[in-house]
Amino acid sequence: MLSKIPAETKGKKGRDRDLQILRAAIIAELDAINLYEQMAELAEDEGLKMVLRDVAEEEKTHFGEFQALLLKFDPGQEKELKKGMEEVREILGK
Repeated sequence: MLSKIPAETKGKKGRDRDLQILRAAIIAELDAINLYEQMAELAEDEGLKMVLRDVAEEEKTHFGEFQALLLKFDPGQEKELKKGMEEVREILGK
C-alpha cells in the first residue's frame, strides 16, 4: 500500500507542517522507486523493463530533491544523517 500524507499534518502549521509534508513526499518517492523496480523485475518485455527502470531512476532524483530541502529546513536532520554516516563507516571499518 502506498503512503498517504499523515492526518497529523492538518493540525500543524508553518515549518512543522512543511517538514511533515517533505517527509511524506520522501516516503512516497521511496514507495515509487520500490514499485517501479519490482515491476521491472516482473515485466517480460525488455522495452517495458527499460522504461520502468528509467522511471525508477527519475524517482531517485525526486527523492534527492526532497531530501535536500529537508536537510535545509531541519538542521537536526542533517546532524543525524552525518552521525549515521559516521556510524556506518565505523562499523564497516572505513
